[in-house]
Amino acid sequence: MTDNDRLVPDDGIAPASTALPAAGTLEEFTKPPQRQWREVWHQFKNHRGALYGGCLFLVIIVWVYLGPMFWDLDPTKIDIRARNQGPSFTHPFGTDQLGRDTFARMMAGGKTSVSVGITAMLLALGLGSLVGVLSGFFKRLDGLLMRLTDLFLALPLLPLLLVMMLLFRDPLNAAFGPEQGIFILIVVSIGVTSWMPTARIVRGDVLAIKEREFVLAARSIGTTNALMILRHILPNVLSPIMVSATLGIATAIITESSLSFLGLGFPPDFPTWGRLLFDATDYLQQYPERVFWPGLAISLTVLSVNYLGDGLRDALDPRIRGR
Repeated sequence: MTDNDRLVPDDGIAPASTALPAAGTLEEFTKPPQRQWREVWHQFKNHRGALYGGCLFLVIIVWVYLGPMFWDLDPTKIDIRARNQGPSFTHPFGTDQLGRDTFARMMAGGKTSVSVGITAMLLALGLGSLVGVLSGFFKRLDGLLMRLTDLFLALPLLPLLLVMMLLFRDPLNAAFGPEQGIFILIVVSIGVTSWMPTARIVRGDVLAIKEREFVLAARSIGTTNALMILRHILPNVLSPIMVSATLGIATAIITESSLSFLGLGFPPDFPTWGRLLFDATDYLQQYPERVFWPGLAISLTVLSVNYLGDGLRDALDPRIRGR
């Protein structure tokens, strides 16, 4: 057999030397896939505003919850001899008209305001997610629940909160005490009046997800509605729920501050950022720094939470991840 009779490779088959992948490409093929949460974190840390906002919010949380352990001045201690003092080493933020340390009152007020924001957010998030999932998954409940949502959206928020404060303040104070009673009242009032946006967002996602192939496949093998919601629906609507959670904290803090600023929040001897603003308005011209500190704390907290929610939205949404 001559050389011309030997078999030669077909034109459509690449030579062996070129068929083998390069070393770098082979490593990419054999490398294990990156986990989803690692991708989420990678996207989140590339969002500078969200990263700075999350760090700032973490600093605020540590300051208001752990700061009193290291700053031992009582926020309710009255010292008439030290009243109306400016910033100093003893009192970094000065003192008020009764000689109480403003720095200690800022930490105590921040603890109350942030606690109200987080608790009210959890209540609103639970109600909104429940209504949204039931409305989107069960067609026969959609009309009723969405009309209920529209009814709450049509109600004026601030007048409704004022009416609830006037009606339920005294009974709750008598049952739980002035501090716990007003805390429960404010949390419930904010929670039951701010769940509607979450319900609408979750409903829209559930309507789209329940028509996906994996949901139809689970239904075809006899999966119950409860397991369908727990295993397939809720994990896929986690992204809008978490974004609503961060934005709900900011809304609850602003609402509580507004109620305290109007004098309908916590009692005068129980500081919150809104209450500090309300007490400082009478001394605005003489001591403007008393308005500056609680206003700055509210603004930084709300700004950091909003940036945090913006970053979570971008990181958790697979359609825009990696942009």
